[in-house]
This record gives sequence, structure tokens and C-alpha cells, in this order.
Amino acid sequence: MSTPARPRLGPLVFAYALASYLVFLATFLYAIGFVGNLLVPRSIDSPALVPLGDALLVNLGLLGAFAVQHSLMARPAFKRGLVRVLPAAAERSTYVLASSLALLALFWFWQPMGGVVWDLHEPFARGALLGLYAFGWCLVLVSTFLINHADLFGLRQAWLYLRGRPCPPLAFDTPGLYRLVRHPLYLGWLFAFWATPTMTVAHLVFALMTTAYIVVAIQLEENDLLAVHPEYADYRRRVPMLIPNPVRKPPAAQAAAQHLPHDSKRTTP
Repeated sequence: MSTPARPRLGPLVFAYALASYLVFLATFLYAIGFVGNLLVPRSIDSPALVPLGDALLVNLGLLGAFAVQHSLMARPAFKRGLVRVLPAAAERSTYVLASSLALLALFWFWQPMGGVVWDLHEPFARGALLGLYAFGWCLVLVSTFLINHADLFGLRQAWLYLRGRPCPPLAFDTPGLYRLVRHPLYLGWLFAFWATPTMTVAHLVFALMTTAYIVVAIQLEENDLLAVHPEYADYRRRVPMLIPNPVRKPPAAQAAAQHLPHDSKRTTP
């Protein structure tokens, strides 16, 4: 059997995917510092530079721009249009790069607003909230590896393209935490955004708007999943969206009780 021919653009697409991934890693690390006020030149609670009303308008515009970019580029129709001008193997990396750049712009142009909603000084309470903050970021990262980290960030697609091999879509699966909640990755973001011993006005605006976006994004994502994987309807019925239910039977036990084959597969979010 002859070896498949490798596309001429394979090395370029793979280098593009690696570069996009490195930009994502830098953005992810900066986000930890930005939200937690750690080791970055401008954080969510840096000193205010403009009046409160002006800062609020700028921040809402930045959050809205990110939400539009993140949701629009994730829609199937946009993806179909994008692969008309780019190799399909570069589509996911382009999404990752655009999302990272949108977040970096948000971090750089963010306007702190001052004001304190709560400020906990008791050492145990502060330590507990900082621990939950770290837990949230770890949960986000672990969730990406539970589904397929390389595919989620475009590396798998670019590597297979480089090798001249087809890239079949991932099967729908519910590994680990995905058997407890449907969206552990989003749950991690919520911990990261809300768990803080000092909640300022700027942080509260950020947490409220990102939470609202997450709720909307989940509905859009699940509609897309249902269109591709009809079995997702049963998964959605059996597994909570964000909050684990300790009383509910695990999905495997429910499937056995209902004589259903437990072989459903999950795509990346």
C-alpha cells in the first residue's frame, strides 16, 4: 500500500497550530494573573484611570466583543465558510488564536472601577476562597484533557494534516467528570471568576457578564451537539448541567437499569 501524499501546506499549517497554541498558553497564564491580581502589569483591580461610567462602558464593550467573537466563530455555519478559504485542519487553530487575541485585548484595555462589594479578612475564609480559585483553573485544564486537549486546541487536526492522514471527528464520550456534570469546563470558569476574598465592582461586573455568557453559550453548544449526536438528548436528561446531584444515579447505572447501551460519545465543546 502506498503512503498518502503529504499536503504542501502541511508544515505551514502545523507551525500555525503550534503558534496559536502557544498564544493560548500565554493567554491562559495571563488570565490567572489578571483575575487573581497576580504578577501582571494590569489586572482586574488595578488602580482606576477613568470615571466609573466610562470604565463600565468600555468593559461592557470588551466583554460583548469577546462574547460575539467566541460564539460566532463556534457556529457550524461560520466554520463552513472559514474552511472555504483555509485548510480545514487550520479551522480550530484559527478559532483558538482569535479567541486568545480577543481575551488579550480585553485584559489590556480593561478599565478597573474601584469600589468593594465584599472583603474577607478572616484567614480561613480567605484561604478557602483562594483554594477554590486555584481549583477552578485546575478544573478547566483537567476538563480539556478529559475530552481531547490536542483536538480542542487544533493540534490533532494539524498533525494529521501534516502526516497526510484523514482527521475523523471525535466520537461522543462522557469520561470522568463529564458523568457528573455536562460542562465541568464551564464550572471551572465559574469557580475561577467568583472565588475571591475581595470582590470589587470591576470583578463583579466581569463575573456577572461572563456567567451570563456561559449560560447562553451552553444553550448554543448543546443545540449544536444535538444536531450532530442525537444521543446527547438522553445524556442531557440524565446528567446535570453544572451542579452535581449526589442523589441522582450515575449515568452508567441509569443506562444499565434502562437496558441502554452505554456507548455514547462526546465531542469537544
